[in-house]
Amino acid sequence: MMRLLFSLFAARAGGLALALALSCLTLAAGVALFGVSGWFLTGASLATSAMAFNLFGPSSMVRGFSFLRIVSRYFERLAGHATTFKILSDIRVRIFSRLIPLVPLKAAAHRTGDFVARLTADVEALDMMFLQVVAPIATAVLGALGLGLFLWIVLPDALPVVLIGFALTTLFLPLLIALSGQRTGAATVRTAADLRVAVLDGIDGHADLVALGAVDGARHAVDEAVASVRKARLRQSWRVAFGPAFVVLGTGATAIATLYVGLPVLEQGRVTGPVLVGALLAVMAVFEVSGPILRGAGKLGAASAAARRVQSLVDMPPAIRDPAQPIAVPDAGDITFEQVGFTYGRDQAVLAGLDLTIRDGEHIAIIGESGSGKSTLLGLLLRLVDVESGGIGMGGVDIRAVRQADLHAHIALLSQDAPVFIGTIRDNLKIADPHAADAALWGVLEKARLDDFVRSLPQGLDTWLGESGETLSAGQARRLCLARTLLSPAKVLLLDEPTAGLDRPTEAEFLADLLAVTTGRTLILATHAALPKGAVDRVYRLEEGALTLEG
Repeated sequence: MMRLLFSLFAARAGGLALALALSCLTLAAGVALFGVSGWFLTGASLATSAMAFNLFGPSSMVRGFSFLRIVSRYFERLAGHATTFKILSDIRVRIFSRLIPLVPLKAAAHRTGDFVARLTADVEALDMMFLQVVAPIATAVLGALGLGLFLWIVLPDALPVVLIGFALTTLFLPLLIALSGQRTGAATVRTAADLRVAVLDGIDGHADLVALGAVDGARHAVDEAVASVRKARLRQSWRVAFGPAFVVLGTGATAIATLYVGLPVLEQGRVTGPVLVGALLAVMAVFEVSGPILRGAGKLGAASAAARRVQSLVDMPPAIRDPAQPIAVPDAGDITFEQVGFTYGRDQAVLAGLDLTIRDGEHIAIIGESGSGKSTLLGLLLRLVDVESGGIGMGGVDIRAVRQADLHAHIALLSQDAPVFIGTIRDNLKIADPHAADAALWGVLEKARLDDFVRSLPQGLDTWLGESGETLSAGQARRLCLARTLLSPAKVLLLDEPTAGLDRPTEAEFLADLLAVTTGRTLILATHAALPKGAVDRVYRLEEGALTLEG
């Protein structure tokens, strides 16, 4: 966990240092406020009967420290939470960058639910590590040094018992809670991940579960996962609940010990009553930092287990690597598949000795049954995975000799599950070209025959789209994805079942428009749909890992 956190904290060192400094200032102001208040109230009380006491200085100090504590606490929370959110963003970006090459062809030994759990729940388990563990412990150490210096000056006899009590409450007890909660914390993270896997598997496979009459079994699996999560979290909650109790016990015991040591000193006249009371309240105030540490200690087991799961993804070596000395992608040229072979698992051959040449600017279609390898063929061209035998070239250059980013800039993919993202129409289009002007956006909308619809909307390009484009019909959502693909400057367009889920009339219109607006670009269309006669230059059928020319 520390290896992961250190790498993240180092990138945000400035913000964390500011939050830590403000935390120390807040603690110092609180300790000073309590100490001065005790000295002031006791001195003022004694002054009414037997001695004179200057009320103006201490009262001004109380107001000053109170104001300082409020201001420093506010900015400490502001700086600490802002930096924590940035760190969480850094973690998610780091994880997502690892997931990108793993998810498309399911090349990693993880299910979608497990990926989601690592990207959400595991990251959330780390969200308070700085605010509840790292910063409070650092503040506690610095606070103990400051308090020790103060007691060494005004009440040295109490210094040993105060430091022992503070260390037991702030460091030793949290350590015991953290060690005892390792197994429970790991169980909490594991069961939460299992629940997400069960739920997402049920959602993804709902149609199959209904068809096979296995809905009750899936529901039972979710119920068991929920029960396991509840049991693990109850155990963790017990440990978290011990934190406030230990703070009260530790503070009270240390205060009693300080008073026990201080009263003889008072009797001997080596310290005055107001100073003793001020020192006693200052000692109690410094325990303020113990609360977050003890609460964080109860969650440390879960955070440690989550960090291990996150780190396992971060450390996972990419399956596809860029060459040490990449070659530029040719601006134009034929695409060639030469004796390409690819196998899923150990014995599920998908492509075997496949040969194909696509001329620059040519339109071809690849048809075949589901599972025949059409999507795999497109994935190999995008280099989501590498061929196991043979090679793929573009303009005479093997695609393994170019940078992946350059290859992906040259090729655009419109898949059957291309998403419409939450945001505006403009946001969705600009994913393909962040610098595109409005004229270009309207141009691709016109090519996709969606411009009239968008113009009819009150906010036009700035119209907000719901979750997964729920405010659009299936045909409109598909045309928006087509417009986004057309906005890309890519010279090669790959379309993987772009009409899946559309009715026949909408499908026919979509294909007719699609083939008309892709003139001048190389087009590879993988589809089940019936193509209009003469729509493409050639049609191939993919069967048993090989291509045969149709008609």
